[in-house]
Amino acid sequence: MEKVKVDSDRCIRCGACVAIAQENFDYGEDGESVVINEEVNDDVRKAVDMCPVSAISIEEVEETEEEKEAA
Repeated sequence: MEKVKVDSDRCIRCGACVAIAQENFDYGEDGESVVINEEVNDDVRKAVDMCPVSAISIEEVEETEEEKEAA
C-alpha cells in the first residue's frame, strides 16, 4: 500500500501541494504542509512532481491486519 509523506525539514511553505491536492494536504501551525489524508491519488502524484524542493514522497508500506480486514 502506498502512503504520502512530507519531509518537514525540506518544506519551504510554498503551498503548491495544498493548492493541487486539498483533500490530502493542509497547512500546519507553523505554515508547513502536513498530510491530512495519506491515500495516494492522481492529485498527490501531481503534488509530488510540482514540489520545488522534493519534500513530498510516496512510500510503500505494509498494510496492518486491521487495514487488510477492512479491505
